[in-house]
Amino acid sequence: MHALVTGGAGFIGSTLVDRLLAEGHEVDVVDDLSSGSMANLADARAGADHKLNFHRMDIRDAALVELIERRRPEVIFHLAAQIDVRVSVADPVLDASINVIGSLHVLEGARRAGTRKVVFASSGGTIYGAPEGDDLPTKESHPQEPISPYGVAKKVVGDYLHAYRELHQLEYTALALANVYGPRQDPHGEAGVVAIFAGRLLAGEPCTVFGDGGQTRDYVYVDDVVDAFVRAAEKGGGLLLNIGTGVETSVTELYTTMAKVAGVDDPPVHAEARAGEVPRSSLDAGRAEIHLGWTPWTDLATGTGAVLEYFRTKPS
Repeated sequence: MHALVTGGAGFIGSTLVDRLLAEGHEVDVVDDLSSGSMANLADARAGADHKLNFHRMDIRDAALVELIERRRPEVIFHLAAQIDVRVSVADPVLDASINVIGSLHVLEGARRAGTRKVVFASSGGTIYGAPEGDDLPTKESHPQEPISPYGVAKKVVGDYLHAYRELHQLEYTALALANVYGPRQDPHGEAGVVAIFAGRLLAGEPCTVFGDGGQTRDYVYVDDVVDAFVRAAEKGGGLLLNIGTGVETSVTELYTTMAKVAGVDDPPVHAEARAGEVPRSSLDAGRAEIHLGWTPWTDLATGTGAVLEYFRTKPS
C-alpha cells in the first residue's frame, strides 16, 4: 500500500508512520513542523529503506492538492490539525482555516489522485457536545452538538467526507478519537494533559488542574489508536467510529495515578476552569469492535507508566 499521512511528524502520526513502514508500506508524510518534529521520524528515516518521503507543507497551502495528485496515494490518513480547543475559541477563523480549509485541500487532492480511501482523525471528545448521564459512554448515534469551534470544524469535515463519498465515490472512515496519550506527545504544549503532567512531575514542577479536577476524559493509548487507523484502511467504509476505552477518568484521578508512579506526594495547583471544555467525556467503542475488530488493550496505569519512562529516558 502507498499511504500519505498528514501530520505525520506529530506524536500520533509518527507512531502510525512507524507502524506502516514496519508492515512494508510506502509512506509520504506531509507536516509543516509547527507542532510535529523531525525527531519523531528519526527511527522511521533510519530504517525506511527509501520507502519514506517527507514533504514540509502547511495543509492550508493549495499546493497540497497538487502534491497529493502527483504522489497518488492509495490511502490518506488525515491527522494534521489545529488541536487546541482554547485556540479555536480565541481564534475560530484560524481554527477553520486549518481544520476545515486544510481538510478540503486533502479531499480535493484525494479526489484528483484517485485515492481509494481517506481515514480521518475526528474528535470524540468534542463533536458530541456535552453528553450527560445515560449518554455516557457516548455512542455514535448521539447528536453532534459541539460547543467549541474546534468541535464544529471536526463535525463539518465529517459532513464533507460524506458529501465526497456521495458525489465522487471517495471512501472514508472517520475515527472519533478519545483523549489520546503516549510517547512523543509534547509536554510543553497546551493540549495533552498526560504529557504535560509527565514533564512537570519529572522536572519537580507543580502540575496545574483547571477547575475542580472533577472533569472526566477517556484516555486511550497511542499504540491502540494506531491499530485502529491501520484497520480502518481496509474496513469501516462510510462510518464514524468511536475510538476510546469507555472509561471515565477525572483529571484529579489521572494526576493521582501519575504522581504515585513518579514518586511525587505534592498535590496539584488549581486554576480557573477553561472555556469551551466539556465537563465529562467517554466513548463507547462497540461499533469499532464490530466493524474494525478493534478493542483497546492498554490500561491507564500501564500507559501513563510508559509515558513517564519515555520522558525519563528521552535525551533532552
